[in-house]
Amino acid sequence: MKVAVLTISDRAFRGTRKDASGPALAEAVRARGWEVALLEVLPDERERIAERLRELSGKVDLILTTGGTGLSPRDVTPEATLDVVERRVPGIPEAMRAEGLKRTPTAMLSRGEAGVLSGTLIVNLPGNPKGALECLKAVGDALAHAVEVAQGRGEHGGMAYE
Repeated sequence: MKVAVLTISDRAFRGTRKDASGPALAEAVRARGWEVALLEVLPDERERIAERLRELSGKVDLILTTGGTGLSPRDVTPEATLDVVERRVPGIPEAMRAEGLKRTPTAMLSRGEAGVLSGTLIVNLPGNPKGALECLKAVGDALAHAVEVAQGRGEHGGMAYE
């Protein structure tokens, strides 16, 4: 599976803060046996994020964003994601928030979204490296199946029962 990791952070984009989340996610992606096709930092600019999501969709299987999911006025990653996706996948962020609530009550403040555009699954993760990794762990096992179904390669699009 080809994955793009986009860090959304004004400070990391300007170079006033080191990007810790993007490289941590890239390492976790590789540990799953997936290919990191792109690791990039973008500023918290809604149109720029949306444009990059459009450019990458159909070229990679999965786009993981990290950052911009909180309550700050500059946190616009969920809005940019909703601007471009064809279909939302609400169960992914619901599962991430539920898992996060087991560790911290502030997990409910994450506004991350997930959806599909041109067969590419887009998932918004928190900007904190620990939170981003915990969220990826919470949903990671379902992502490959979700991509297969979104690309029309899966056997079914609903829940799998064994």
